[in-house]
Amino acid sequence: MGWQRDLYEGLRPLLFAADAEWIHGTTVTAVRKAGEGSYGRSFLAHLAHDGPTEAWTAIHPVQHLGLWFRNPVGLGAGFDKDGEALAGWGALGLGFAELGTVTVHGQPGNPRPRLWRLPDDGALVNRMGFNNPGAAALAERVRRARPFLPPRFVVGVSIGRGAATSDEAAAEDYRAALEAVAPVADYVAINVSSPNTAGLVALQDPARLVSIVEALGSVEPKRPLVVKLSADLEQGQLLEAADALASTTVAGLILRNTTTTRTDLRGSLPPGADQGGLSGRPLLSGMLSAIGAVRAHSADRYTLIASGGILGVADARQAMAAGADLVQLWTGIVFSGPGLIGEVVDAVTSPVS
Repeated sequence: MGWQRDLYEGLRPLLFAADAEWIHGTTVTAVRKAGEGSYGRSFLAHLAHDGPTEAWTAIHPVQHLGLWFRNPVGLGAGFDKDGEALAGWGALGLGFAELGTVTVHGQPGNPRPRLWRLPDDGALVNRMGFNNPGAAALAERVRRARPFLPPRFVVGVSIGRGAATSDEAAAEDYRAALEAVAPVADYVAINVSSPNTAGLVALQDPARLVSIVEALGSVEPKRPLVVKLSADLEQGQLLEAADALASTTVAGLILRNTTTTRTDLRGSLPPGADQGGLSGRPLLSGMLSAIGAVRAHSADRYTLIASGGILGVADARQAMAAGADLVQLWTGIVFSGPGLIGEVVDAVTSPVS
């Protein structure tokens, strides 16, 4: 990648001088506005990839979850929580975008500040707390964006339990959120692994996890379901969850969510960043191990989506080699800019020489 990376590296010090959450929101807004017109979408395509736009918009279809994906590279949940910029993500060349996490009722999330950069580690820490406008509002945004999406661009929606919802009512919360988004989503991710909603990770207990999935069985229209699991599960717990879900309709696993650990970091933590979920480079080795372990243990039972630590071409190739079917970008875009999208798409859709 040429001028795109040079441009972003020049801008990054200015971007990183601003409040992390403010600049993130401004970025999503800019992608949304550019995606609203044909000239803006063409500009986004050039930001993400060298060469003619026509070549970049060609698809490299793969079939997973019973769906055709334009290519196997997507946007991870949390980047566009509210589904504001769908047309822009398509123009940037991604094969899919996972929106949310969204709850059935809108909620403000945790108090600010709640997003920090760790430049020395290629990492972020967030304790956002599922701030979102509610499942119905997100569904309406997806409906409006559909006519402007590229062919075979897949829309996923991540759903979660509300902060005020008791553990006993969690299954009903997920069911109500699914009812709201199922008419517009291509697949739905069940987020039981965010460390920023009190008690949520306890829902990864195999019996409780299965009961949540079973509660979703009556929701129409049927959509492929995937489950997002924590980076803090030990391998035995991870495989136990995979075994338990094998008896359900769950079609895929996202490996993995953020971690609460802060070991072996190169830089110091900003004030407040000792709590919340850490993403980025420190998660890569654990993500690769998790993908490899589940693939070896469960064979082809699940579509595996690699999420966490993919900051470059080599990381994405390692994830695919470990057994991932799809990869998601998030923190890597913050540190490398939109040109990373083109680099990774080219890397995972071209033969390795």
